[in-house]
Amino acid sequence: MEAEAPAIFHAIEHSGLGALIRQSVWIYPAANVTHILGLVFFAAAVAIMDLRLLGAFSATPVAEIVFPARRAAILAFLVQATSGIVLFIAEASHIAVNPVFQVKALLIVLALANALVLGRLSRDAIGTGPSQTQVPARLRTAAMLSLGLWLSVAIAGRLIAYA
Repeated sequence: MEAEAPAIFHAIEHSGLGALIRQSVWIYPAANVTHILGLVFFAAAVAIMDLRLLGAFSATPVAEIVFPARRAAILAFLVQATSGIVLFIAEASHIAVNPVFQVKALLIVLALANALVLGRLSRDAIGTGPSQTQVPARLRTAAMLSLGLWLSVAIAGRLIAYA
């Protein structure tokens, strides 16, 4: 038996904005495409940043890769969040009770918490050191965790339709 969504999610879905999103020929598909494109840019920025922290691209100082990649990841995440909200509004009562969406939401919270820790650690640890500076183990661990968490978020996002 499918769980019943709380009334707030029915209200969101059946709001004027929810109806507009569902009835528009362009809004939902545009949000869907934007979400996918945002995912591509976000995944690229996170991968570049985390791979540098793990030792790739070692000819370039860590800060020269990590800090610009972080800014790109933040921008791409904002695109993801905005388009994701549009997609959610259109089907809020169904999505809110979807167990895969709930796992995705939890993974996002965990990944964002890790990103905050990673940001603080990297700001303090890498500064503007030379390219051969050894990245601290705790930073490398956070980067590995980041890659795993964000990959899991992307996988969960694609699996929502099948749950």
